[in-house]
Amino acid sequence: MNWLTNVVRPKIRNMLRRETPENLWIKCPDSGQLVFYKDVEANQFVIPGSNYHMRMGAVARLKSIFDNETWYDVALPDVTPDPLKFRDEKKYADRIKDARARTNLNDAIKVGYGKLEGAAVVVAVQDFDFMGGSLGMAAGEAIVRGLELAVEKKSPFIVFAASGGARMQEGILSLMQMPRTTVAVQMLREAKQPYIVVLTNPTTGGVTASYAMLGDVQIAEPGALIGFAGARVIEQTIREKLPEGFQRAEYLKDHGMVDMVVHRHELRPTLARLCRLLTKAPAQEGASKSVQPVVSPAQIVSAAETAPAAPHA
Repeated sequence: MNWLTNVVRPKIRNMLRRETPENLWIKCPDSGQLVFYKDVEANQFVIPGSNYHMRMGAVARLKSIFDNETWYDVALPDVTPDPLKFRDEKKYADRIKDARARTNLNDAIKVGYGKLEGAAVVVAVQDFDFMGGSLGMAAGEAIVRGLELAVEKKSPFIVFAASGGARMQEGILSLMQMPRTTVAVQMLREAKQPYIVVLTNPTTGGVTASYAMLGDVQIAEPGALIGFAGARVIEQTIREKLPEGFQRAEYLKDHGMVDMVVHRHELRPTLARLCRLLTKAPAQEGASKSVQPVVSPAQIVSAAETAPAAPHA
C-alpha cells in the first residue's frame, strides 16, 4: 500500500493538484504539432510552424482590422428568436441561448464601424462558433443593416464570411435572407461604394449562393474551404473523382472564382489599399499609426443607430 494514501489527506492532495486549462495548448490540424495557445493568439490565430489559419472569432477579427483595435458596435434590429417553434433533439430556443452564452454574441454576425488606416469602413464578421455561422433572420438583418450603414456613411463595406449555410431551424425564413442580402448589395453598388468579401474557412451553402460571392473583390484566406455543396455530394452526383484541393482557396484562385489569396498577416494592409483604390482616396501618411475615432458617439447614435456610447477598445 502506498504510504501517501495513508499520510497525505485528500484535502491536502487537492490543494497540491494544479489545474491545467483545457485550451492551454492547440493541436495544429495540418501538421499535428502542439502550440501554446497564447503564441497562436498573438500570431492572429495562425499556427507559427505550419502557417495553418485557425478560425478567428468576431471580436478578435474586428480588433485585427480597425485602427487601434477601436470601433463602434452597430445596433442591429431585433428579430423573432424562434419563429417556427422548432425542435429536434433540443429546442431551437435553447440552442440559441447556449450559443449566446458560449460566444457572448447575440447571433452569428457582428457589425462594426470604424477606421481602417484612417478611412471609415463598415465591417461585418461571421462567427462560425455561433451555430456554425448559419444564416438566419438575425444574420440577414445584420448584413442588410451593415450595407445600409455603408450607404449612409458613403464608406466601403467589408464582410468576413464563415458559414455552413442557411439555418435549418428557421426554414423558408432563413432562405429568404439570400435574396434580401443580394438586393442590399445591389443598393450599395448603386451608391458606388466598394463591397469587399473575405472568404474564410469554411464558407459554404446559402451564404456562398448569396452575398459571399457578390464582392467587387473576392479575397480568400489560405486553405479556406469554399463551395456550395460538399465534395462528397458532388462526387456522387457527377460520378467522378474530384481533383486534389477541390474547393480550396488556392484551387479556386487558379480557376478564377476568387481574385486573390491573402495571408492573414497581410490582410489589413491589403484591404486598406483596396479601399483607397476603389474610392480613389489618397493614402494618408502614417495612417497605420494612432488615429482618432471616426465621429463622436452622439453622431453615431443619431445617424447610424449604433451602440454603445463609447467605442470598443
